[in-house]
Amino acid sequence: MLINNLEHARGRYSLLPLFLTLLFAMSFWPARAQAQIIGRLEADVPFQFHVGNMTLPAGRYMIHELKGSEPTVMQISSADGRLSVLFGVESAQARTTPEKSELLFNKYGDGFFLSEMFDEGNVVGSRLFTSRDEKRASKENGADVAHVTARHPQQEGN
Repeated sequence: MLINNLEHARGRYSLLPLFLTLLFAMSFWPARAQAQIIGRLEADVPFQFHVGNMTLPAGRYMIHELKGSEPTVMQISSADGRLSVLFGVESAQARTTPEKSELLFNKYGDGFFLSEMFDEGNVVGSRLFTSRDEKRASKENGADVAHVTARHPQQEGN
């Protein structure tokens, strides 16, 4: 009985170095990049557009990240609060450093799909997951990109 307990205890302690090595190795593992839109963005979108599988009319919209969501979930709402859509995003890399905060829309024919968002001066932004509707539209038409300037409402007047 005593020998059996000693063997069991040795087995437990022999896992400790393995566990510590695993923790040490994980500390060097790159962290998953998070979407980088900070705070709330506001934009006047001059055309009807799609977010996910929902179509939104032209107008003023507020966009923000839902805190504590994983994977990252964001919300776009009309300025009057009548329309609201939740959508998932992943980290995106801009080709150049954005000179202003902006929303990027993929344009297929006459349909616009919100695709990416970047803050002024930050090359890391947010990319929406491609919806079924956008996949279908991309098969029928070539894509152009439309840029819409956005702003952080709390920074107005600076």
